[in-house]
This record gives sequence, C-alpha cells and structure tokens, in this order.
Amino acid sequence: MPTVGVDAVSQSSTSRPLAVIALAIISLSAGPDSRPSLPTTIGPAGRVSMKLHAYAAATSSVRDFPTIPRSPETLTISGSGCDKFELVPLFIDFPLGIAACFGKAEYKSKRNVTNTRVSPEFLMTPLSADLLTDCLAQLDRTYQDGTITDHSVAKMRTWLTEARYSEFAEPLANLIQRAKSDKTIWKSLDDAYWTVIPFGTGGRRGKMFPVGSNAINDRTIGESAQGLAEYVTETCLADGEPSCTIAYDTRHRSEHFAKLCSEVLLAAGFKIFFLRGFRSTPELSYAVRYTKSTCGIMVTASHNPPSDNAVKVYWAGGVQVLPPHDKGIIQRVMEANEIGRFPFENGVRQGRVVFMEDEIDTAFVKAVLKQATPGARNLSVIYTPLHGVGATAVLPVLRGAGFQDVRLFGPQADPDGDFPNVPGHVANPENPEVMSGAIEEARQRSDDVVMASDPDCDRLGAAAAIDGTSGSEWKAFTGNQLGALLTDWVLEKRRDQKNPGPADTIVTTLVTSGLIRCIGEKYGVNVIDWLQVGFKWIGRTIDDIGAENFVFGCEESHGYLAGTHVRDKDASVAALLLAELAADLKSHGKTLHQKLDEIFCEYGCHLERQLAIKLPGAAGMDRMQEIMAGLRKDVPEEFSGLPVRRARDYGQLQILEPGGRETPFEGEQGDLVIFDLIGPNSPSNQDSDHDFPSLRNAIAARPSGTEPKIKFYLFAFSPPMASAELPSAKRLLESRLDLLEKDLRKRVGV
Repeated sequence: MPTVGVDAVSQSSTSRPLAVIALAIISLSAGPDSRPSLPTTIGPAGRVSMKLHAYAAATSSVRDFPTIPRSPETLTISGSGCDKFELVPLFIDFPLGIAACFGKAEYKSKRNVTNTRVSPEFLMTPLSADLLTDCLAQLDRTYQDGTITDHSVAKMRTWLTEARYSEFAEPLANLIQRAKSDKTIWKSLDDAYWTVIPFGTGGRRGKMFPVGSNAINDRTIGESAQGLAEYVTETCLADGEPSCTIAYDTRHRSEHFAKLCSEVLLAAGFKIFFLRGFRSTPELSYAVRYTKSTCGIMVTASHNPPSDNAVKVYWAGGVQVLPPHDKGIIQRVMEANEIGRFPFENGVRQGRVVFMEDEIDTAFVKAVLKQATPGARNLSVIYTPLHGVGATAVLPVLRGAGFQDVRLFGPQADPDGDFPNVPGHVANPENPEVMSGAIEEARQRSDDVVMASDPDCDRLGAAAAIDGTSGSEWKAFTGNQLGALLTDWVLEKRRDQKNPGPADTIVTTLVTSGLIRCIGEKYGVNVIDWLQVGFKWIGRTIDDIGAENFVFGCEESHGYLAGTHVRDKDASVAALLLAELAADLKSHGKTLHQKLDEIFCEYGCHLERQLAIKLPGAAGMDRMQEIMAGLRKDVPEEFSGLPVRRARDYGQLQILEPGGRETPFEGEQGDLVIFDLIGPNSPSNQDSDHDFPSLRNAIAARPSGTEPKIKFYLFAFSPPMASAELPSAKRLLESRLDLLEKDLRKRVGV
C-alpha cells in the first residue's frame, strides 16, 4: 500500500517521508553549512519542508526564538494527580463525571502575548527529532494495518510538522505515544482527524478533544473566530469599529472558548460586548440587536451530549448566519492559517471589552414580557433548566408576568455540563424521559405543568396531567403538539385584540406538522411552511415579511417564538405563552391535553414520530449519504400499504414519482426528501391552493445539521371527528406509525 499523500512513489519508499521530516527539524538546529539538502515533495508534510527551507535561508545560523515562546498551552487537571492527558482516552465513550474529554480541567497558557499577530513562518514544531520520527513512523504503521484512515494520517502528519499547529504538536505526540499501550486511543484520533469539522445548521458543533480538525478545541474554535473576523472586516464593514457580542452556556470549557473567540476578534480590531456568566441563546440574539453589533457568537452545543461544544455565529440583527455570509465565513475558516490573539485582560483594561450583562438582562426580560397578555395566573409550575442556563431567562419572565407558584426542580437546577441528573445525560426536551423526575414530583404535589428547557434555553418541553382528576396520568407533549397549542393560543389572543388579517403570518418549516397550517388558515392568516429545517430561516423570514406582520414561528424540534425581540427560538417566551394558556384552561376546568384533543377533533388528528439514527465517523457519513441516495434513486410504490404520491427531493429540487418520472419545482434547497403518501381518507385534491399539501400522511428524511445522525419524520392523519371517535382514531394512527417505522427501517437498513 503506498504512503498516504505521496503520488507516484514506489512501495519501497514508504518510510522515507518519516525520516525526512525529522531530518528537516535537525537541520534547523545546525549551522547553515551543515544542513543537508531537503526534498521538496514528501507527502502530506511536503509543505513543511518548503517552509523550513525558507526559514533556513532567512535565519542563517540562528537557532532559537527568544521573543516567541514555542511552548504549547498545557492542560492541567485539578486535583487528579494524573499527567496532563491521563483522561483523554475516556473521551471515546465519555463516562459521566469527567469534564468533557479534559476532566475537570482548564488550559493555562504559558504564552505572554503582546502582539496581535504571530507569523507561523517563525515557529517550528516543539518536538525533538527522535520523538517526531517515532510518531510519524507509528502513523505510517497504523495506517498500513488499517487502524486509521488515509485522511486522518495525512492530517495528523500536518499537525505534527506544520508551524501553524506547533502548539498542538506535543499533545498529539503524547497521545500517539500512549496509543502504543492503549490501542483505543487510535479510535479517538481517527475520529478527531478524518475530516474538517463543518458548519452545520447552527454553526460549528462537535465533540471536544484537545487536538484534531474534526473536534472542538482551541484550534478549530480559533479558526472559526478568525474566519468570521476576516470575513466581516474584508467584506461587510462599513464605517467605524466592528463589534461582536459573545455569550456562553454551562457546558465545560464554554467560558474558555468564549474568551478565546474574544481574543481572536480583539486582535482583528473588534470591540467585544461580553456577557459574563451563563446566558441563554435567545438573550445573545437579543444582545446582538441591543448593542447593534456587527455579529455575535454563542458558545453552546445546545441539546447535544456532554462531550460536545460549539459556536453559533450570528449576523447583525441577531439571526444566525445565512447565505451568502455563511459560505463566505466558511471559506475564510477553511483558509485560516495564522490565528491572531490579543489578551482578554488587556482588552478589558483598554475598554475594548465591555461587560453589560446586567443592562441586557433587564432589557431582555422586559422585551419578552411585552408578549404577556392579561388573564388568569393561578397555575402551579415545576420548571427544570436541565442543568443549563434557563434560570436566568425563564424564571424572571414567568415571575415578571405574575406567575408566582413556579418552583425549580432541585435535582436538575445546578449548572453542570455533565448533566448528571438527566436520564441518559443528554438534556434534550425532545426526549420526555428528561422530565421524568420533575413529572413524578409534580404528580405527587398535584402541580399543573412541568416545563423544561435545553441547556442554552432556546427549546421548551412540557408535560401535564391528561385530565383534571386526582391521580391522572401525565404525558409529555411533542414539539408539534406544543406548536399547535401555542399557535392556536397566540391567534386566539390576537383575535381578541384585533381581527387577524391576511398579512399576519405564521412561519414554520417543511418537517413541522401540517396542523399548523390548518390552524392558521382557520384564523385567516398567512402561513409560510416551506422553509428548510433550522430556526435561522424563520428568523430571516421575519425581516423578509416585515416584523409588523410576524405573529408566531415554530418548528417540530421544540422551537417557538412570539414577538420580534430576537431572531431565534426562545424558551422564555414559549414558557410565558404556555403558562398563560394553561392558566386560562385551568380557570375553565380544562387541561392542556384536553385542549389538544379539541384541536384534533376540529382540524383532524395529526400524529407524528421521529427516528434519529446515530451514524458517527467517516463510515457513518458514508452510510448517511448511501441512505439518502437510495431514497432518491428508487422511489417506492408504497410504504406499509399507503401509496406514494410523489417524493420531493429538496436537494435537487425535483419531484420524483414512482416509475422514474422527474419534474423540477421551485423551493428552498436542502438535503431533505419528503414522501407524500395517499392515506385512506386523503382528499381528492391534496394540493389545494398551495404548491404542496400540508403534511398529513408522509415520511421525511434528512441528515442532522448538528449531530452525526440521520433523522426520519413520520406523519399520520385522520380527518376531523367527534370527540367520542378520537381515542380509536389515535390508536389507528399509532398503529399506522408503527407499520411505517417498520417498513422504513427495513428499506433503509437501520
């Protein structure tokens, strides 16, 4: 097998690059006359040899660089007594109680940065020649035996040898050395290097790991901030100083990454509005608007596992970056070489870092409370932030609106990036189990509602008693069900205040329940439901249609927004609306579930199910692409007995029909396929006045933009009915969903 990255090199030459790199390093510590000639092509490390030549020519016999320390940032693990990478291999399966992959740790920089730019040509690997040679040899052997992929070995060679990665060479080398006795480390390294971590639905998100192009660490976060800084200053800056508002959540290393982003942007000439302490994502969106910042950064991995972190990047106006800015930023991120840093503390002393969280906290709560309406307030609520930031946003809003009987669920109240008291340790309100403890306490105390927000408080989950009787069963709501309840409530209150008109608009996405359109049409408002997945598209639409026309936005993944104080989903305003609705229903002797049943009877029963299949790593990515290609290539005649009317391929903007006929259509492009099914009670004209019908009986498939998984959305529908018929209709639809899931899993092999 030829050496990775070496073209037209014989089998016998595979070991040559390993020795050549070490020789290059040795040559730099010798006088100019003693340096051997270096090859200009040595596989993945080839560019390094050219840089070394340039350095040798420029520095003659100078050996050291006293003004630019070469020591990398070191990892210290508090109170562990372990060496600095003792806990790294545990990252593979992430046992809880470990602070991400780093343990309870923090980076302490040995550098005393006084300049804003450091040219990588004046840096070199801190590794000894022997260590470097050994590491490169191990990489070659491990690739040869199939343990790591070609992309991984090429990138690891680069991180060991290229100047721009010099501070990460030693940590990587240590891991490679430890892999001699612990082969599981190779799996972590392969995962960390097989690709470059992309920008997804909400920014750059992934597992934390001290090194690697496919992991969240100082290098990839630094690249993200550098790319943003360069794009803003090069293409979007008008007059004046660029600015960025930055906030962070309770995850491990969130504050560290927030300050790192600040330092990179300070070096690029930005002013920073920094929110100290944990804050919600919607408050960050609000703060970008409040400060009139050029852009914003939220450090959070939202509902992802404890091992993950991320940066969400926001544009002026508080909406997550959209075309064409997203592509422009991505290009700069991918091209990032040197990363400038200006010390955070120096920025504070110079007045270039401004702390204004107290001012923004007050203004944000006031902005949310503008959505409050007069009415009943007799409601008992248990609220859980799931160890996240929600206590800073939801509690002040509910209490400010007059809801006094609101209690924090104690076991999940403390900010903790391990999410220790959350079942499965994944704080995602889409999973009803995360509220199981709070529900049990609410049941015992005869409370009315349980609410839960995800770690960055932009999603809201809820559960309530099915009826008002003592000992009633409790049940959580899906994101679509909460969306329907809140849509109906917002429109009902708007009708009480004024007559809704055709310019008033409800906004949602392609994979959100068709029930939202049904409700909107009954109230006579405009419904936009053809947006791709991601609340950023809803945020953009607010400005497209005019803020005065926006009434409510929602998506199936528990994201909701009323008002125009932000351009992102907001759990605090959703909690306010839900509390108002629940209190109003309680005053009339009804529960939230009973109200939902009334909606089902009036508009038709809409049930849905979501399947999220984890497919990590390079093999997982290949498998996802294979599944999506298969769905597009062979459109089935039916799913579990329901005929397929058509498949909508939003990747190619083509209607695919069984038998192979293809027809183009206009729409928002994205990696999404929707199969419209003909149900037992489907109307003769499903298209109505719309390009496509609202989702009734359907299957949708898309790769996640935030996690290594593919998502399937299953929808089942029964027409309007009398209340006595609803229980049997629900059972029938659940059976239909069971059959659809079984058929789908068999077809795609998951």
